[in-house]
Amino acid sequence: MFLGPYPQAARAAIVDDLHGHRVPDPYRGLEDPSHDATRAWSAAQDALLDAYRDTDHRAREDVFRARLTELLAVGWVGSPVWRGARRFESLRSGAAEHAVVTVVEASGDRRTLIDPMELDPSGATTLDAWQPSVEGDLVAYQVSAGGTEESVLRVLDVRTGEVVDGPVDRARYSPVAWLPGGEAFYYVRRLAPELVPSGEEQYHRRVWLHRVGTDPATDVEVFGADRDRTTYYGVAVSRDGRWLVVSAAAGTAPRNDVWVADLHASPASRPDLVPVAVGLDAQTHAWVGRDGRLYVLTDLDAPRGRLAVTDPSRPGVEHWRTLLPQDPQAVLHDVVLLDDGDSDGDEPGPPVPTELVALWRRHAVSEVTVHDPASGAQLPGDRGRVPLPGPGTVPGLTRRPAGGREIWFGWTDTTTPAAVHRWDARTGAVDLWASPPGVPAHVPDVRARQVTYDGLDGTPVRMTVVARADALGPDGLPLSPAPTILYGYGGFQVSLEPAYSATALAWVEAGGVYAVANLRGGGEEGEEWHRAGMRQHKQNVFDDFHAAAEHLVEQGWTTPARLAVWGGSNGGLLVGAAVSQRPDLMAAAVCSAPLLDMVRYQGSGLGVTWTEEYGDADEPAELAWLLGYSPYHRVLADAPARPAYPAVLFTVFDGDTRVDPMHARKMCAALQDATSAAPDVAPVLLRRERDVGHGARALSRTVALGAEQLAFVQRQTGLA
Repeated sequence: MFLGPYPQAARAAIVDDLHGHRVPDPYRGLEDPSHDATRAWSAAQDALLDAYRDTDHRAREDVFRARLTELLAVGWVGSPVWRGARRFESLRSGAAEHAVVTVVEASGDRRTLIDPMELDPSGATTLDAWQPSVEGDLVAYQVSAGGTEESVLRVLDVRTGEVVDGPVDRARYSPVAWLPGGEAFYYVRRLAPELVPSGEEQYHRRVWLHRVGTDPATDVEVFGADRDRTTYYGVAVSRDGRWLVVSAAAGTAPRNDVWVADLHASPASRPDLVPVAVGLDAQTHAWVGRDGRLYVLTDLDAPRGRLAVTDPSRPGVEHWRTLLPQDPQAVLHDVVLLDDGDSDGDEPGPPVPTELVALWRRHAVSEVTVHDPASGAQLPGDRGRVPLPGPGTVPGLTRRPAGGREIWFGWTDTTTPAAVHRWDARTGAVDLWASPPGVPAHVPDVRARQVTYDGLDGTPVRMTVVARADALGPDGLPLSPAPTILYGYGGFQVSLEPAYSATALAWVEAGGVYAVANLRGGGEEGEEWHRAGMRQHKQNVFDDFHAAAEHLVEQGWTTPARLAVWGGSNGGLLVGAAVSQRPDLMAAAVCSAPLLDMVRYQGSGLGVTWTEEYGDADEPAELAWLLGYSPYHRVLADAPARPAYPAVLFTVFDGDTRVDPMHARKMCAALQDATSAAPDVAPVLLRRERDVGHGARALSRTVALGAEQLAFVQRQTGLA
């Protein structure tokens, strides 16, 4: 293979004076995708990638594509959503491009209600959210096209399958909270573009009350006019329709405000919202249970989470009583209250709770415990724990809205596709409720091991390492170094937990090692762990990642010449920081949908909503934080020295409305200009894809992208 010189991007002598900092930006012209020079440069990058993907390389891709297809043919199934005798399920069968929503009637008859492929046979339309009404007669659902995530909301009749309401646009990231009777619901919608300043069309959300079958232009604005333009809202209504709960958070800030309103004492169109937790530096989720009490899941004074309870008529913090205190090592993730279910008689009063079931994450591994609903005390012996199939991940707990003594939960681990299990509180038994509906694939004999290593400052950090069983010695350590992928994220309180991964299994089966680091900035150890990796502490995340790479080398898992780093979105920033700060640690990097220009990140996509995570470049002190690690600017500063950077594959998506592809374009141009490594040895490549975005995509596109990324890493790390 011979790759000629890299395509030359036009350089401009742009140097901004920002709060006393001289900040160069020679590739600013690449920010505009419609500019002729950007189009020409992008086309040249396409040709370069095509030349790299020679016959041998495409054969590698074909092998991975076939194996990923087999591993994903098992399909997917979600936990049931109950509405009376009906249950709704989301599932993907075998080679289907997208999951569908089905309804199962009391008779057992199953029908498909929403199929994205019927809406758009091209596969470019995704189902973003869906919510049945209280009675299960209607379903509100949201779809978007081309990866834009610009959801359009509609309502369909479950009995006929006909759309009876909508379309309602500007409903991106909108929850739907139905009122009993199915005549109306609360939801979140942005203001019309003509009502907001130019450039702010993605913001200015409000909570609205919509009556089914009416023009959305007549919807009543309920809440939000006095909030920050970046605010996201949550809405929920108790099953009896009495209590409305509204939450608000500015962007992705790790704090939110919560109010509750009694809809029996104020009209639905003008609810009298009373503060539950307002103006506090804490995250709070509140709801009114079937027993009439207000439950509050919060990290206020408990960074790993606690559950409090109060009377909804006295919802303030001063009235809270802690029911489940903070665990010193586990993070409280979810709780469900069980009772004996709706009575057929005329018994007065709310149902009496029988069990309180709690979902915890202990160092990223799930546990489910059972407690007395009055005292919060864990039940003794086996009664106090729901037995899980093994160390793995439970995404959440569900029960019937009408009550009952059962819960449903998904469960997965590294080698096991997610399946749904049911626990019966009366017997304590767990049984398999639903398996994925596709064709089970043969899974290689692999071992997943959680290890602990020291971060740069001595902080213990955990990492899961996956390898073939026959590559390990009796002590669980590798027999010899192997090509290794190190994956990380480290931000926004996102936890990386054990889960079935076709990418990891295909790589390990081929003889590689796959490692996932639980870096600071994530949520694996609670909110303190998150805050130790955000804002002025962001460098901790990168240092933890570098230490993970060094640990893998020290323990004999791999060598720098056989190590690849991989991440997307905020994880793409992580990879960019690793490439620019410690290029000596790796041979290759996969950097997907990344943030890389941290001086201008908040001026595009949804960047302005992330200033609480990273810092605000308009603030002098915070700009200094950002400049301290901004990968693009670090490469520009190091360009005269021409370091030998590793091979890098950037993957971007033209429909991405969260992270602008300009980050990867600018970084790609800067790296190609700065690296001393020859394109034939350590190429810097850009893969762009149309009609997809930052989030969900069709199965075939997932497989194609994964195969190309794996083939790139295989080639650059020398996996046989």
